[in-house]
Amino acid sequence: MRKTLITILKELKRILSVYLEKYDQKLPYIITCIIALIIFIGGFNLFIELTEHLKSETLATYDSRISDLVVNYRSPGWTKYFVFVTNVGDTWGYAIVFTLCSLLFYWIFKSWKYFLQICLVMVLALGSNILLKKIINRARPEAEHLVSVETLSYPSGHAMTAMAFYGFLIYLVTQFPLRKTLKSLIIAVLVLLILSIGISRIYLGVHFPSDIAGGYIAGLIWVVFCIIIFNLMTIFKRDPTI
Repeated sequence: MRKTLITILKELKRILSVYLEKYDQKLPYIITCIIALIIFIGGFNLFIELTEHLKSETLATYDSRISDLVVNYRSPGWTKYFVFVTNVGDTWGYAIVFTLCSLLFYWIFKSWKYFLQICLVMVLALGSNILLKKIINRARPEAEHLVSVETLSYPSGHAMTAMAFYGFLIYLVTQFPLRKTLKSLIIAVLVLLILSIGISRIYLGVHFPSDIAGGYIAGLIWVVFCIIIFNLMTIFKRDPTI
């Protein structure tokens, strides 16, 4: 991602130098931020498209079929697993994982940078999820709930925060100087966790599959947007001249 941004910035500087004798050195960064914003808006348009079809018969059919398929696998063993996984994707689960990751990052890098970045990603994801739930106002499934829930249904807060938090962790892992085997293993575990948290909400009867899809899309939008902005900030600080 950083190499791509550097290439874009260099090309923008080259183009600007051809057409403008003098220009503000911040201009290439402003243009890149605008491009990032366009990508962000495009992603949200995809999210809105899905939202507009929430009441369609086609989506209702898919929701029903997928939910029935997942619920058919209910058993004591799977129920224990998915209750555990859904708790990992809840407040106390994130508090524990977040604290451990922050301490680990500080111990290795002697900096709170990654702590602040993850904080921002989570605040954006949680804040927008609360807002979206209130705006869309979709009720929970009427099926049996195996865990208690109090908020509205769409988009899934568990799916959205799992994608935002663990998705951003996946990005950080790809940047760390680790052995390929260890890196691949960590990424595989995090991907499995993201998928398991989403499936757990369907299995436990508290979400429609489309709630999970919407949560994943919204969470991924924030991850991509934040990665672009964080990298731009890093490049800008080091600039002269890239």
